[in-house]
Amino acid sequence: MAGRLYDIDPGPDCPEVVRAIVEIPKNSSNKYEYDGALGVFRLDRALYSAVHYPGDYGFIPGTLAEDGDPLDILTLVDEPSYPGTLMYVRPVGFLDMMDQAEPDQKVLAVPNRNPRFDQIRAIGEVFPHNLREIEHFFAIYKELEGKRTEMRGWRGPDETKALIRVSRERYLKSV
Repeated sequence: MAGRLYDIDPGPDCPEVVRAIVEIPKNSSNKYEYDGALGVFRLDRALYSAVHYPGDYGFIPGTLAEDGDPLDILTLVDEPSYPGTLMYVRPVGFLDMMDQAEPDQKVLAVPNRNPRFDQIRAIGEVFPHNLREIEHFFAIYKELEGKRTEMRGWRGPDETKALIRVSRERYLKSV
């Protein structure tokens, strides 16, 4: 059972629509993580700053990012879900960043088949202020822990699909 959620296929329509496993609900200031060894979600820590996650945050199963973990994903939602929820989402872009001098990408997605988000297909269709809020969150959320992040800008849907494909291939080579 160990690691089982990590091993779920990212979905039959990947990379246009992917499965996302929620670890942290929107508006949470707790950082939950899936513990693959134990097969449970655990509280990793409370955020050190007075901030909260700007969307449902988790990972795309069946992928492997450069940092050795599944590819991170933040889904824009109206209402928070729960740790362990599987959602079908449409990636629209990603935030390219560095986390403690290591490459880190945060895929941005919207729920698939949700009328509130049906018109959003690309990063340029997300309200600019929402993008600034997300970028600001990731720029400062580790600051009081003495850790640095560096923002390198937003990338569009084509680059995002390529990132997901590469992360999927990396995962398949690792198993």
